Amino acid sequence: MLRPAVPGSSPVNPGEMVRCGTIRPQVPTRGKRPPPALMNAPASLTHMAAVSRAGAAAEGLAPRLREIPYNYTSFSDREIVIRLLGARAWEVLERLRQERRTGRSARMLYEVLGDVWVVQRNPYLQDDLLDNPKRRAALIEALHHRLGAIEARRSPQEDGERDA
Repeated sequence: MLRPAVPGSSPVNPGEMVRCGTIRPQVPTRGKRPPPALMNAPASLTHMAAVSRAGAAAEGLAPRLREIPYNYTSFSDREIVIRLLGARAWEVLERLRQERRTGRSARMLYEVLGDVWVVQRNPYLQDDLLDNPKRRAALIEALHHRLGAIEARRSPQEDGERDA
């Protein structure tokens, strides 16, 4: 038995799936049915990226990039740094961002923050690190290695006021 799914719409067989991606014609057609119209207009990623960059440039803002890896949350890098290290640390990072040359130290610092953030947010990972001393030691050693490499690139003699 055929019955309309919505009053005034085309009849639907019981058990037939209604597709959300199409719009059924509201008026009966004679002969061939036209292809269903798409609900959403197609948009290319390059077009969306260009629009985003143009909007940011018009507002005088840099494009919003996440530099902290493993950040699959709605928190921005700023929010994560403030939660982990405090507002003063974010201010210092912003000043250092202006002096960035290659970005290697910044990438390694953000990797350390990403590792700390993901462990802090994941109780299963915390349990795993507590249960596996070798894995925990490897993570700590990797963090120390990155921080040591950052320390080796520092040049406090160039700007002693910055390190104060």
